[in-house]
Amino acid sequence: MKTLLSFLFGIFVVVFASAQTTEETSSEKPGPRIVFGESTFEFGDINQGDQVEHTFKFENTGTEPLILTNVQTTCGCTVPKWPREPILPGQSADIVVKFNSTGKMGKVNKIIKVISNSVEPVTQISITTNILPKSNSGTL
Repeated sequence: MKTLLSFLFGIFVVVFASAQTTEETSSEKPGPRIVFGESTFEFGDINQGDQVEHTFKFENTGTEPLILTNVQTTCGCTVPKWPREPILPGQSADIVVKFNSTGKMGKVNKIIKVISNSVEPVTQISITTNILPKSNSGTL
């Protein structure tokens, strides 16, 4: 009797574990899903005082409308502009990030947090650059 119960318990565990694994891998969690074409952009060398911008393109690859609730930066030198309206499944949109290098010097890495109703609610994108001393062109 003990052997029969152990055998049945073993079968139950195997069937339950395989069913759970199959369910997890066969379908993604439904809902909006934000996918960026690139997560980092490198401006290269710029001069102190230069203002540069880059457009990050993204798509809602999920099953429900995507809503960006906030886009946060670490300082006022980096300013994002993002869509306020819902992005429907299959649609693409842009986040424009402007960077002002005034008062900065050397290598800079700015992280931008994109907060949304995506199945993964916080996504990070970033810009990097190397800021050189202000150009003195025009003076002899």
